[in-house]
Parts: sequence; structure tokens; C-alpha cells
Amino acid sequence: MSAVFLGRFGTWVNNTKSSSRECDDELEMASPVDQGDDLFESLRKTDEKKLEEKVKALAEKEAAYNEKAKERLMDLIGSNSTLPVTISSIRLIGAKHTRRSFLDRLFNPILSANRDAPYTLSEALEQVGSAADRLRKFDIYHEGISMFIDRPSPTDPSSTPTDIDVYLQARERGRISLKTGTDLGNVEGSAYGELHWRNIFGGAESLNLNASAGTRTRSAYQATFDTPILSDPDKRVSIDALSSSTLKPWASHEEALKGAGAKYSWATKSGTTHQVGYTGIWRQVTGLAANASPSVRNDAGDSAKSSISHTWVADRRNHPFIPTRGYLMKTVSEIAGWGPLQGDVAFWKSEIETSGAIPIPIPGIKGDSGVSFTAGLRAGMLYPLPLGFTASSQPSRINDRFQLGGPTDVRGFKIGGLGPRDGTDALGGDIFAAGSANLLIPFPRVGKDTPLRLQLFANAGRLLALKDRGGNTQRSVSSTIAQLGDGLPSMAAGFGAVYAHPVARFELNFSLPLVMRRGEEARKGLQFGVGINFL
Repeated sequence: MSAVFLGRFGTWVNNTKSSSRECDDELEMASPVDQGDDLFESLRKTDEKKLEEKVKALAEKEAAYNEKAKERLMDLIGSNSTLPVTISSIRLIGAKHTRRSFLDRLFNPILSANRDAPYTLSEALEQVGSAADRLRKFDIYHEGISMFIDRPSPTDPSSTPTDIDVYLQARERGRISLKTGTDLGNVEGSAYGELHWRNIFGGAESLNLNASAGTRTRSAYQATFDTPILSDPDKRVSIDALSSSTLKPWASHEEALKGAGAKYSWATKSGTTHQVGYTGIWRQVTGLAANASPSVRNDAGDSAKSSISHTWVADRRNHPFIPTRGYLMKTVSEIAGWGPLQGDVAFWKSEIETSGAIPIPIPGIKGDSGVSFTAGLRAGMLYPLPLGFTASSQPSRINDRFQLGGPTDVRGFKIGGLGPRDGTDALGGDIFAAGSANLLIPFPRVGKDTPLRLQLFANAGRLLALKDRGGNTQRSVSSTIAQLGDGLPSMAAGFGAVYAHPVARFELNFSLPLVMRRGEEARKGLQFGVGINFL
């Protein structure tokens, strides 16, 4: 944030300009042009090394002047922090495509005319700075929103001695961006294209169009319209539509999806986020393999899911992919088909995830060593409910059950490698629990500030299906949860390399399965994974 004060602070501004002129004089004195030589001739004769040294010295001197000016500015603000001021206007410079009514909701509450009590200078700067922070959250402006403060014209009869005008200078980001690329990971290669349209109607609305095709995801199309509510970046509404077709070779079928939904999300003052939404989706289990099991064939065909969901997230980690401290807590709950929701599947599905990271001090290394220990736990349950207003519940379908195993959760096992099976098909389960412990170490001679880490890990999990207890769903759920503690869970350990890309985490691990149950499919050796949410 930068500020310029006129009127009462004019002496300081003049001094700063004087210092700038002194700096310019020194630059001119240091220039060989001032000695009367021709510019090109003097450059030809000047030793390059000496010229670089002069340029470096002048740059250091200029940086010192800027730093000194910054210190004087902070001293000035500090010495006048209790000065009474009145914010008479706030103007945003550079917002060509942002509508006035959108900005009014943001700035009007700050204007002194809409407040009962006057501001001090420090309070006014704090309020305007808060408004600038909210502008940044809309993601329609580049970083570096500047603030300038000026006095109104003394000839304005409506102005008072305490009035100030606030100017915010911003640079809008491009309204339309197109991105294409390829992805490789999790036993799949794909190509994608994304069109992002920002600030459509001048109120930070956005439209995202995504299309992808790959070896496993045959095709996927999604459109999402998102808009803030009442110029508040922490409260948003989105509407989306999707269509996809995905091969699921671990269960010998292809799943086609078509649907739409609406979501409302908000952030609390404590930093947690909530999202509630409704989704209506048509699913089809099709393209059965010749050797598909009877269980998969029984769930083949069409089904419709109508559900409401809630997601809560508290993320206190210092890095989303390679944290060294902090914790994450997340819960996802979904109710489908119950009561007025209709559809032809009914259940309550809940999942909880928690993880934490702590730094590991290393003797001989001052400060943060970059070595960290992380641990995570996930658990979930699918509880059958009566469909609509009926009295009896139905067994879950393969579309809705949990799958466990693979490079992003329980490493050392194939995708869907844990849990109930029918022949070679992974059927998924209704209740699961999984945990992991990881030690992340910076690469030798690379340093802790790079996104590369060596990883040592051990993880385990268990996935179970509900057993029929004579139609008593509650007793079936209770007995299955108790079964999670029977014997050792499926387990694997190993080591590998982690790369934290800005948009995803990449892992290449060597895994060794230690405990596995009959029918489960382990993966000994190298395993490559890409994702944003690893166990």
C-alpha cells in the first residue's frame, strides 16, 4: 500500500520530491554523458565490469532512498494516527469493466457520511485497507492494489478541514482466458481445455467451461457460473451442469453421468468455510465387460440421484501439499432420496478427514529444517434410508459406495484394491477407515525452499460392506463398525519423491504391501499419483 498526503502533509511530500531530485542529480553526475563525451563513444570506451559496478551501486542507492522514504511515511502515519479525518469519497481507478452499484456496496459503508462516529487517520487507513483486501479476493484484479489519499479542493464549499479523498488504483485482469494441456497420472492420460470468463456483468461473476478426454475418462464436460452475493467475496452462489463418461476397469463397467446443481458457500470469521448444495444427476452403469461379475450386472442400467449436501473445511496448514505445521479438518455429508428428494436411491453418506503436520528439528540446523512429520485419518459411512416416504430401505448401489486403494489414499494397492470383491470386480463398501503417517525430507543439496521432498510412508485401511441383519439397518451398521477392529487392517509402507506443483501434488513411490486380505489387489513396486487430496 502506498499513500500520498497533501495539504497538512505537504512539507513531507516536498521533502520526498527533493530527495528524489537529489538522487537524480547524483545519477546525472555519475553519467559519463555529463562529462561532454558522446554517448555511444563513452559506452564503447567504458569497461563493462566497471559499468556494471556503477549500475549496481546506483541501484543500491536508489533502493536506499526508497526505503528511507518508506520509513518516513510510516513515521508520518504513526505521528498522526490519532488525527481526526472524514472520508468524503472513495474512487477506484482502472476498473473499466466493474459496475458502480457493485463498488457502492463495498465502499458506501466506509464513507463518513454513513457513520455516526468520526475516524482517526489509523482507523480510516485500516477500513480502506480492508476494502482493498476484499477487492483482491474477487480475483478480477492483479496483485498490488495501491492506495492514495488527497485533500479535497479548498474551493469546494461542501468540504471541511478534516475531509480526505481516497483513491484506489487497480489493474483489471484479462476477462477471457483459454488454457489447454495434458495430464498424466493415476493410470490415466488425458487432454483438457478450459475457458474462463471473468467479471461478466461487472460484478465479479465468472463462467468456467471445461472439456477433457482421456484413456479412462472418455469425455467430461462441465460449465459453472459463479457470482458473489451483495459484493461480499466470502459469500458466493454457483450453478453448474456436467456430462461425463468414465471407464472403471476395476469394476468392469463404464459410468455415464448427466446432471446439474446449485451451491451456496460462505466463510466464517474464524477462517472455516461451509458449502450447501443440491444436485440432481442421472447415472448409467453401462459398457459392461464380458467377464463382469453378477454383482456389477445387477446394478447395471439407469438410476437417478437427488441429494442435498454440506461440506465444512477448517484448513490451518501452512502449505496445501507439503505442510510443515498446522492441521486440516473436513466433513462432507449428503442425504439422497429421502422424503421429498425422491430419485431412486436413498441414503445418508458422511465422510470425515483430518490431518496434521509438525516440524522436526534437526541438530546443527538453525531455524526450520524443512523436515516434517504428517499424519492423516479418513473415515466414512453410507447409511441406507427409506426411499421417499416409504418405510423400508434398499441396499446401496455400486455408484454410491466408497472405493479405497490407489496412489492418492492407501498407497501400495491398486485403485479399488481394498474391500469386497466379486471375482475380479471391486464392489466398494459402505464403511471404511484409513490412516497414514509420512515423513517428508528436503532433497540433499536442493534445500527446503524448493517443492521437492523425499517421502517415507506407512498407510493402512479397511473397507467393509453392510451385512443384512434381517432388515435392521441400525444393527447392521453397528456390527460392521465393530468389525473394523477385527484383526490388522490392510497395510503397506515405502518411500518415494514428492513434487508440490502449484495446482497439484505429484508422487512417485516404491511401495511394499505388508498386510492384505484374500482377494485384495496390492501393487508392489513403483506407483505414480497426481492429485490435490492425498492421505
